[in-house]
Amino acid sequence: MAQSSLILVTLAAIGLLLFLVLKLRIQAFISLLITSMFVGIATGMPLNEVIKSIQSGMGGTLGFVATVVGLGAIFGQILEASGGAEALATTLIKRFGKDRASWALVIAGFLVAIPVFFDVGFIILVPIVYALAKDTKKSVLYYGIPLLAGLAVTHTFIPPTPGPIAVAEIVGADLGWVIFFGALIGFPTAILAGPVFGKYIGNKIHVDVPEYMIKDAAEMKRDTSDLPSFRLITSIIAVPLGLILANTLTDLLVKKEIMANGSIAQLFGFLGHPFVALTIATLLAIYLLGTKRGFTKDELLELSTKALGPAGLIILVTGAGGVFKQMLIDSGVGTMLANTIASSSLPPIVLAYILAVVVRITQGSATVSMITAAGIIAPVMEVFDLSAPERALIVLTIASGATILSHVNDSGFWLVGRYFGLDEKQTLKSWTVMESIISIAGFGFALVFSFFV
Repeated sequence: MAQSSLILVTLAAIGLLLFLVLKLRIQAFISLLITSMFVGIATGMPLNEVIKSIQSGMGGTLGFVATVVGLGAIFGQILEASGGAEALATTLIKRFGKDRASWALVIAGFLVAIPVFFDVGFIILVPIVYALAKDTKKSVLYYGIPLLAGLAVTHTFIPPTPGPIAVAEIVGADLGWVIFFGALIGFPTAILAGPVFGKYIGNKIHVDVPEYMIKDAAEMKRDTSDLPSFRLITSIIAVPLGLILANTLTDLLVKKEIMANGSIAQLFGFLGHPFVALTIATLLAIYLLGTKRGFTKDELLELSTKALGPAGLIILVTGAGGVFKQMLIDSGVGTMLANTIASSSLPPIVLAYILAVVVRITQGSATVSMITAAGIIAPVMEVFDLSAPERALIVLTIASGATILSHVNDSGFWLVGRYFGLDEKQTLKSWTVMESIISIAGFGFALVFSFFV
């Protein structure tokens, strides 16, 4: 097909996806599959080849993502049930003191969101925000924004959270590099969007703990007399991250011929693979936070089963994103996009950010925006012959773009508004601005790092 026709197909595909999700309210998984079929048929692919591309894209993506997201979900569920999230937050607040509690909360959110889904971590820890706000007579936002910033930054930048896992798999990035740069970019970003912005907006908008949440908060608050230790929780969280990073470092040393590719390198390669690293961490959590703390086998089985419910939808959406990517490649649209972008004056990292921003603002869901943008940009990656660190920065750029301007079409907007007692205008001034700070700062840091890798 002519390049102009392929461009029209691409624009039509993006328009169709947004129409299905926004206007017809069709679930993102089905919408991505329909859009992928449209791309294949519109570009003249034989119908049997369309089916093969769907199977290949789904299988190739889910072979990795389903395992990692599933293990991460079980790991996070056990951490939640054991009281590990509260243990992190309460210990940090004691060590920092109430005067610097906002710094404790951003760190707590940053750590908790590594294994626990964003909304779950927020609901678990929000009673602590209420207690601090009532005790100090400060705005709920003074403490709530730092907590949200810590949770949102990790949810956006650091695996094994689903968003960066999915994008990394679709664009072929190494998780070790994503974790490394995600931490480097994420922590200063969380500080800017959390304690710094939280202090400002907390003084601008004074919001007391909403009356309708006081009873719910009391019911949610757990007895803190028998929580697991801070050291135990941080050690278990550090296990998979440390193993994956060690594998990346070993691989780098082998490539540079600093280290021989012997049995030690192979051992680190095995232990540091996300499958093995997360399996080890999950088994440690089951034993140290479950069995040793009195959970029965049936209770642990129930927790594991419960964890796979929300993970299942994310896995399917990610698989559909893989189908979309594969259809772009097999139909020739990916090659056209790659050639067009290669001739553009803008570097791929900037184009990836712009694409993710556009999808995010129009569509709403951060995870779906990441996956859609990754599917479109993935075929382009091969033209530029990007290194592993550069691919990791593309992942973080897409994640940054998919975080900007959360508004009324994002479930997080309404979740935060309800729990903090905010009206729509106040939520836009606080939550939406915080998300945009994360997006712009994350992209800015990633862009700076791209000049040195």
